[in-house]
Amino acid sequence: MKIIVCIKQVPDTKGGVSFHPDGTLNRAAMLSIMNPDDKAGLEAALRLKDQYGAEVTVITMGLPKAEDVLREAIAMGADKGILVTDRVLGGADTWATSQTLAGAIRNLEYDLIITGRQAIDGDTAQVGPQLSEHLNIPVVSYAQDVKIEGDSVIVERQYDDRYHVLKAKLPCLITALAELNEPRYMTPRGIFEACQAEITVWGRTKLVDVEDSNLGLKGSPTQIAKASDKVRKGTGEKVNLDPAQSVAYLIGKLKGRHVI
Repeated sequence: MKIIVCIKQVPDTKGGVSFHPDGTLNRAAMLSIMNPDDKAGLEAALRLKDQYGAEVTVITMGLPKAEDVLREAIAMGADKGILVTDRVLGGADTWATSQTLAGAIRNLEYDLIITGRQAIDGDTAQVGPQLSEHLNIPVVSYAQDVKIEGDSVIVERQYDDRYHVLKAKLPCLITALAELNEPRYMTPRGIFEACQAEITVWGRTKLVDVEDSNLGLKGSPTQIAKASDKVRKGTGEKVNLDPAQSVAYLIGKLKGRHVI
């Protein structure tokens, strides 16, 4: 079995965020971590590797420093890392990102593709399903449990206060929730092997069946109108009223804002 895991290096918001004048994130100026949902997806792949002897390849699109997140994945147990990086890919929205990843993955053999449900820097949950459409394979999103049965994958899909059990033929793509599992730690041996590992680097020329018009900032149909690192809140209002007056006061405020 061959598994591809799409991971993303996202800003560590504890260290603050920085923006370019065009509203896109200045990723080079920020501390970064592996996206939590992606790490859960990686752990799911590694457990399938432990059970079935699967080969796990991790792939990411980003700046050259995104190589760090690939080495972290290898230190956890992944077999190969692929970095897709090129200036023409900068500023991509979900559409352009999924087009880029699909173009890279068309070079590879796979039975299962795992992505995180969403990235904490965008929160769109769009890249995984878009990627499945580009590759013309089924998708099961919001996975909270994953099993392999013959040539099919069985997924518990989170749904409100319950879950669906879905079965799909391989090849298939699933998007993983952070709650799917508890990711393992890197091992000392894994860290040593990750430092020695050769990371494959691909640029624009390695993308298969992707038009230039669908890449990077110019190929992104959505644009950021405004961005800020903090939302400032007002000082609020403090009143001293008895219970009955308090209820009337709150109802009046809610009606004034058309909440009720």
